[in-house]
Amino acid sequence: MAVREQLWPVTLRDMRRDDLPAVLDIERRSFSQPWSRAFFEKELATPFARLIVAVEAGWAGPTVVGYTCRWRVTDEVHVLNVAVHPDRRGRGFGRLLLEGTLGEARSSRARIVYLEVRAGNVVARRLYRSVGFRELGVRRGYYGPGQDAIVMELRLGHW
Repeated sequence: MAVREQLWPVTLRDMRRDDLPAVLDIERRSFSQPWSRAFFEKELATPFARLIVAVEAGWAGPTVVGYTCRWRVTDEVHVLNVAVHPDRRGRGFGRLLLEGTLGEARSSRARIVYLEVRAGNVVARRLYRSVGFRELGVRRGYYGPGQDAIVMELRLGHW
C-alpha cells in the first residue's frame, strides 16, 4: 500500500530576523556562493527591499521552506533571490513565492520585473518562462568564471 505524503498549509509573510537560521540553511544548500547573514540583515534594513518567507505548517510547528528577496526601484521590481529548501522542491513553493512577488508588483503598479538566473538552472528558467518572463541576454561570468547569468524580464500589463 502506498502512503501519501502529508501536505501542510503554506503561508507567505515578511521575513524576520529570527527566520535567518532557516533562511541561511536554505541559502547554503541552494547556492555555491551563498549570501552571508550580514547581507540578509542589510537587506532586511533596506527600505526598498522586501524579503518574504514561505512557511509550511507541520507536526513540529511552522517551518520556513523558502524565501525571496526583491527590490522596488521606481516602477521596476528586481528579483534578487528565490530559493526553496532542497527537500521541499518540486511542490510549487518556488512558484508560490514568485507569484506572490508578481502579485505585489502588479498591485503596486510596477511596470516591469527583472531578474538574473544561472544559465544552467533549467528548472528556474522554465518556471520564469511559465509565468511570462522572457530572456533578454546573457551576463558572462556573472556567477563566477564560466558561470553566466540569463537576464530576464516580465513586462506588466498596465501602462
